[in-house]
Amino acid sequence: MSEQIECRCPWLDTTKPDYVTYHDEEWGVPLYDDQKLFEFITLESAQAGLSWYTILKKRQGYKKAFANFDVKKVAEFTSDDIERLMLNKEIVRNRLKIAATVNNAKCFIGIQKEFGSFSNYQWQFVSNKPLVSHLNNIEDYPAITEQSTAFAKDLKKRGFKFLGPTTVYAHMQACGMVNDHSNDCFRKEEIIEAFSGE
Repeated sequence: MSEQIECRCPWLDTTKPDYVTYHDEEWGVPLYDDQKLFEFITLESAQAGLSWYTILKKRQGYKKAFANFDVKKVAEFTSDDIERLMLNKEIVRNRLKIAATVNNAKCFIGIQKEFGSFSNYQWQFVSNKPLVSHLNNIEDYPAITEQSTAFAKDLKKRGFKFLGPTTVYAHMQACGMVNDHSNDCFRKEEIIEAFSGE
């Protein structure tokens, strides 16, 4: 039996060190930085229909392909840029998803102008405070929630693509809008304690 501190979420494949690092350092940590939020939105939309680990392995490729996730630069990508990215083996070469990222960058900027930041907009869907789940088994994890459905519906209304309720819920989990670490995962309480003063 491993030490208690090493108890982690049931979905995590602990044989993959990069996946463990992502779980231990990023997943579920409340995120308020717009550039990181655009990165997470981009990666989640690319993930639709694929495993998250597939995208995680290509993360550096996405970073290079999409201007270090500089939303203003991505919003200015042209059809020539999309054609160029279709030849890039370091990302998922799906024309609709690549075009959606450029489209979503423009929509993202529209939200920043309206709300002051994308973070302000996003966090309103959980009343500006992380929701804490009580999950014991892999079966307990929801695929969508009332909040992710509302968030996805509003994103769609604003023109975003490849961000349905399931994908949006994965985004909410990743950037800490919900703390979906399992009850016995060592990160659950660490995150709650670190952000209790937020």
